[in-house]
Amino acid sequence: MLVLGGSRGIGAAIVRRFRAAGAAVAFTYAGSRDAAAALADETGAQAIQANSADRDALTSVVAGRGALDVIVVNAGTLAMGDPLELDPDAVDHMIDVNVRAPYHASVEAARRMNADGRIIVIGSVNGDRMPFAGGAAYALTKSAVQGMVRGLARDFGDRGITVNAIQPGPTDSDMNPAEGPMAATMHSWRVRKTLALVGLT
Repeated sequence: MLVLGGSRGIGAAIVRRFRAAGAAVAFTYAGSRDAAAALADETGAQAIQANSADRDALTSVVAGRGALDVIVVNAGTLAMGDPLELDPDAVDHMIDVNVRAPYHASVEAARRMNADGRIIVIGSVNGDRMPFAGGAAYALTKSAVQGMVRGLARDFGDRGITVNAIQPGPTDSDMNPAEGPMAATMHSWRVRKTLALVGLT
């Protein structure tokens, strides 16, 4: 199996879980060389450097794994702030990593995937709702993932390949540390109430 974006946080937890179950696992990383090396040493998984924003590099890695049983697309990035001030290049980069990469990686994996293959994309609860200001561009990418997954599930279903999105809520990770700059917002009364109303707490 292959985990795209597996060196830290949710991705690293996925690598550890599949390795514990006895799966042969490879994972990609972009810049976290030390974290990737440590995880590879710890688990015996194979670390592959690849930038998910680079379509050719990404599809080359996926194609090079042959007929995958499972691919997990976890690589993601976050750009938040006032839309009037947010760097457009940062938004475009986020779209490359959060939207284009999952699409192209999923399609490339499906070219060789056998029946009963599994494509899993890690999305976000923010694809359904955005309970605070500054997250419009991020929510855009995660909503796009939902539509993509629904469409690819239709496209690949007759080959026995399932395509699913997992939409976690706030998770203590390098991208969203529990004591990081978003902590006050994440723990605000308004956000807690919104998440409680939709059954996410």
